[in-house]
Amino acid sequence: MAALYFPSAASSVQFSQNSLIFGFAPQPCASSGTRMCSISPPSLPRKRAGIRSKNASSSNSEAEDLVRSLMSNFTDKQPLTSTLNKYVKMLRTEHCFLLFEELGRTDKWFQCLEVFRWMQKQRWYIPDNGVYSKLISVMGKQGKTRMAMWLFSEMRNSGCRPDTSVYNALISAHLHSRDKAKALDKALGYFEKMKAMERCQPNVVTYNILLRAFAQAKNVEQVNALFKDLDDSIITPDIFTFNGVMDAYGKSGMIREMELMLSKMKSNQIKPDVITFNLLIDAYGRKQEFDKMEQVFKSLMHSKEKATLPTFNSMIINYGKARAREKAEMAYQKMIQLGYKPSFITYESLIMVYGQCDSVSRAREIFNQVADTEKVKRTSTLNAMLEVYCMNSLPMEAHILFEDAHRLKTFPADLSSYKILYKAYIKAEMKELVDKLLEHMDSSGIIPNKKFFLDTLSSLGSLPPHKKSVLKDVATGKVLIGR
Repeated sequence: MAALYFPSAASSVQFSQNSLIFGFAPQPCASSGTRMCSISPPSLPRKRAGIRSKNASSSNSEAEDLVRSLMSNFTDKQPLTSTLNKYVKMLRTEHCFLLFEELGRTDKWFQCLEVFRWMQKQRWYIPDNGVYSKLISVMGKQGKTRMAMWLFSEMRNSGCRPDTSVYNALISAHLHSRDKAKALDKALGYFEKMKAMERCQPNVVTYNILLRAFAQAKNVEQVNALFKDLDDSIITPDIFTFNGVMDAYGKSGMIREMELMLSKMKSNQIKPDVITFNLLIDAYGRKQEFDKMEQVFKSLMHSKEKATLPTFNSMIINYGKARAREKAEMAYQKMIQLGYKPSFITYESLIMVYGQCDSVSRAREIFNQVADTEKVKRTSTLNAMLEVYCMNSLPMEAHILFEDAHRLKTFPADLSSYKILYKAYIKAEMKELVDKLLEHMDSSGIIPNKKFFLDTLSSLGSLPPHKKSVLKDVATGKVLIGR
């Protein structure tokens, strides 16, 4: 039976050679004395349910195809509503839901409201909490908290009575705002309000949202209080409850709290899934606790779960940060042997690994491979190679790469690309390149704000005072005005 080993300092599992971690040879199972939580295979669906699932999948696919067609017809010249009117006989609420998702994903929140207004004019439209909770959720993800609040008021004015899903969306919307302390207070206020209303009682999703948020804020006391509240209720925590909290703790470097949460998950008889394995691997990797990371990876390879691309990407990234080039390469080779196709994240991770391990030429080989073989060229890939040159004190090579990308239009650049170069040029006292870079920004319509320069200043704390003085002049606009 496969098991997830609970990592501890006293663990008898040792990894003296890389082949033990990444090799294909069968490994011995855990002894009966090892602390574990078993993973049983999922039960097979019944035939009738499978037929329903197949039909639902077909229907979803048709709806997605229609929405893709709609999105491809949206242009700045043609009003969105005229495109919707062309498809008026085919569109229904489920299509609008998908449109909200797609428009929200591309930061087109105003068009979401246009679709909503168009919906309200259709004969088939009935005011529904689901529509409002979806829109509130989209606005929240875009940081439009006031718009989310307006939609909440609009919903009540339309005759709809808020329910749990609406309040969950509203809580999430507030938690996306910049003032996290205020957002957490607001979220708790809504939580208490929900408990006082019969039709808005908190559900497991409510607890999951709040638990993750307070774990991200490193407020262990409030996380424990929410778990106690959850234990006292009739609601049962699920895998998302524990994964969310463990991931938040792991990303905050709170390994002990994460491990206690893993123990609590096991005591609740909840089986780990691939997300559990991945977040543990990532958390241990971030802290460079590679023995534990490799132990969890070994458990994953023995389990019924399958490793995913993020599993290997995380290991490659974290080995690279520790300059463990050989282990990073072996993780990549294992990934390829198992039939996984590298993603752009994989390539960018490898570029950074070689850059951190003083192998700039190998990093450039991978960058060139991406340029030659990948259809979609990403800014993040260009930035990775620029970072490698700059971290290895090669600002002129970074300049040549950027000039070629700009001239040939092979890789797009944005403000983050310019910031990488600006810091490198200032550090190297290359005033001519700084001037040329600012000209590039002007011609590309990218306007550097005060924050752009101040961020650069804060990242160069070890510079001599005379360089800092120049940067302060730039940040306050003195250099730009004289240019």
